[in-house]
Amino acid sequence: MHSVSEFVAAVILAIVCVRSACLGQVLTENNARKFEALPVQISSGDMVDIAVYDSADLSGRYRVSEKGNITVPLIGTINILGKTAEDAQAIIEGKYIERDILKPGGARVTIFISEYATQGIVVSGEVKNPGIYPALGVRTLNDVLASAGGTTGAASSSIVIKRRNDYSHPVLAEYNPTVSDPIVPEVQIYPGDTIVVPKIGIIYVVGNVARPGGYVLDAHTQMTVEKAIALAEGERGSSSLNKVQLVRNEIGGAKNRMINLANIYKGTEKDVKMQDGDILYVPRSKAKAATSQAIMSMLGMGMSVVTYRASYK
Repeated sequence: MHSVSEFVAAVILAIVCVRSACLGQVLTENNARKFEALPVQISSGDMVDIAVYDSADLSGRYRVSEKGNITVPLIGTINILGKTAEDAQAIIEGKYIERDILKPGGARVTIFISEYATQGIVVSGEVKNPGIYPALGVRTLNDVLASAGGTTGAASSSIVIKRRNDYSHPVLAEYNPTVSDPIVPEVQIYPGDTIVVPKIGIIYVVGNVARPGGYVLDAHTQMTVEKAIALAEGERGSSSLNKVQLVRNEIGGAKNRMINLANIYKGTEKDVKMQDGDILYVPRSKAKAATSQAIMSMLGMGMSVVTYRASYK
């Protein structure tokens, strides 16, 4: 029969394997920048609202044809395919001025794209209903995420927005509507944009602690071994505090590090920083250390891990 320490070691390895399979590229402010999206271009099938100042008869709502045309009063057919709303209103106003319907001086024609037919908004990642959503009217980050059912419990507060016109330079937006002081930025989302909600980092505390499980990392707080134990509501009695193990997934496989938690408590040793995917194992006083060999011998065993989103305030 396998020893208890081997079983716990196998649990640790199983978590490591799952985490390593899920990890992707780390997103930081160093590889993303904020910028303004370019104006939206009119496409076939879009609905445009044209308003002519003090001329209700010239105002109206028009569906752009497959060829990019609309037919407006007293002018006829005009092609606005690929134009911005500002460009299209300048063209239409110019036509009215040419025909002496409007007098030059001061803008009198405004165009608003009220419906985008062909350029949806892609929402992916940690949302309840990922998919493609219509860009009807003015959309903000908050209402698009609400349309997708909201974020999941494992969602990061750093939302990635990939603009349709510069996909390789994502925008990072801090979004956390569930805290006591909600963070809901007024970020406009345009047709063709993609919203990615990454999975937040998690560390695990297992073994002889009051509340074993996974703990969601906070982007603004450095997690340490002592803080992790506190989140797990402390170690239970008969724990071996001088044989606590930190397992970290590195290139080449999982690495074990022995930590003397008793000395950290006393202040004679520095607290140890933790990172996404780390596993902290607190053994019982009579349990043997879970060696790397023991971990590798029990591949394939796993456990159900409860994930907690703790308050760091």
